[in-house]
Amino acid sequence: MKILALNGILGYGYAEISLENGLKRSPDVIGVDGGSTDPGPYYLGTGKSFTSRSAVKRDLELALPEAIKRGIPFVIGTAGGGGGEPHLDWCREIIDEIAQEKGLRFKMALIHAELNKDYLKRKLREGKIRPMGPLPQLTEEEIEQSVRIVGQMGARPIMEALEMGAEVVLAGRASDPAVFAALPLKEGCAPGPTWHAAKIIECGAICSVPGTAADSIMAYIERDFFLLEPLNPKRRCTPLSVAAHTLYEQPNPYYLYEPDGMMDLSGCRYEQYDERVVKVSGSRFIEAKTPTVKLEGVRIAGYRTIAIAGARDPVMIERIEEIKGAVTEHVREVFKGRVSPGDYRLLFRLYGRDGVEGEIEPSEERPHELGIIIEAVARTQEMANDICAVARSTMLHYHYEGRKATAGNLAFPYSPSDIPMGAAYRFNVYHLLEVEDPSEPFHTEMIEV
Repeated sequence: MKILALNGILGYGYAEISLENGLKRSPDVIGVDGGSTDPGPYYLGTGKSFTSRSAVKRDLELALPEAIKRGIPFVIGTAGGGGGEPHLDWCREIIDEIAQEKGLRFKMALIHAELNKDYLKRKLREGKIRPMGPLPQLTEEEIEQSVRIVGQMGARPIMEALEMGAEVVLAGRASDPAVFAALPLKEGCAPGPTWHAAKIIECGAICSVPGTAADSIMAYIERDFFLLEPLNPKRRCTPLSVAAHTLYEQPNPYYLYEPDGMMDLSGCRYEQYDERVVKVSGSRFIEAKTPTVKLEGVRIAGYRTIAIAGARDPVMIERIEEIKGAVTEHVREVFKGRVSPGDYRLLFRLYGRDGVEGEIEPSEERPHELGIIIEAVARTQEMANDICAVARSTMLHYHYEGRKATAGNLAFPYSPSDIPMGAAYRFNVYHLLEVEDPSEPFHTEMIEV
């Protein structure tokens, strides 16, 4: 079977020549992943998309009419970025708009992935929910405090939607490879090559040279191997570029887990098939004895205000830990009796020293300048604004030993310097739900568009 992946995420864009070349190869299915948890918990919590509406519409209005005209199933996973109900509705609205403008008629499956809290509490009491990694056990209180919880579906719900005759599948939160694996698995393709190919193409042409998530790629699934071909003539795949993608977001490049089971890639062979195409063989898939669904839930952590500044005084940079401590203590003193210490958090991110790696930063090289983000997260936006303002002004004028001037310590690139960010969210549910039927938590709705 031939699988055409439009790009890495719906709304990232792709070259029109890539779509044209893909359609010339008569794909059996067109797929695209619509979202990710990579941008953090905010988008799941707010129900917003991290890609723009116009960009998503552009990607869809080029490919969707061609898929309908040619009878090619079109599968979208993790609709709207987060895969919850508002995300699904948002993406459905765009598809409806395109259908109206282009005069399209088709049968579409909506697969709902936002989960009922009572259902999850019952599963928790039955002992069917466990932490994913070194996390606390889930509690009913955390479930109740969640703004939104989605389940990450595997291939089975999408396969069933296709079996029901869906020409377009719009799925809520889904495993990225499941979007591309569903139709080949339904048609009896070998699961090893199918899952491995799906894992690679879910990021679009990022496994090619030059790599990008903003372009298309084709996978050809054979009995015991698969081929990968970037559809833009300026790109090519190499054994290194393809093999390297098994490291993408994985703690182990040989064993990759999905809701349906595990990819065993320890025996894989990557070969140059022709100048632009790579052949991959030896992929195995071990079906899970007990299927699991990853749960992703978020709750409000507070309200955030930030101030961005820079420092270049070598004496200040040398004494920055002392200054941070003094500013933190001054803020605590100013708000003593008005704000409980448990009602806010004050953070300093130091870019140029350890802003990315934090405490595990291995470099001991002394920076000549620092980018400083002062961040206050508090119970209300007003409180966060107040705390950030006091911290910013205190650090700006703080006197440290060796300071030779009375002018400000900080350079601000923006005015106003303090930026209210609104509600801040955190993941509070990142657990595995054991199920007997992989489709059990999800509801499929068939509609005529």
